[in-house]
Amino acid sequence: MWLIYWIIVGLIAGWVAGKIMKGSGYGPLMDTVLGMVGAVVGGWIFNALGIYPSGGLIASMVVAIVGAVLIIWISRLIKRV
Repeated sequence: MWLIYWIIVGLIAGWVAGKIMKGSGYGPLMDTVLGMVGAVVGGWIFNALGIYPSGGLIASMVVAIVGAVLIIWISRLIKRV
């Protein structure tokens, strides 16, 4: 059940992050992967800052979107170099 939850959160977070970063998305599979990695990165960042969001799906989405946006931003910086 948790795997389905992670996939859904990852897909939505990856898609939203693509829209925030003025992109058209990277396709369903890459959006899902990006969102799932973003959730891990976002969780690490929030924990490092001492912020422990709780609230189920909404909090998970916010953390995943923040992480995915950061990953997109870093990947675009690397592509420029």
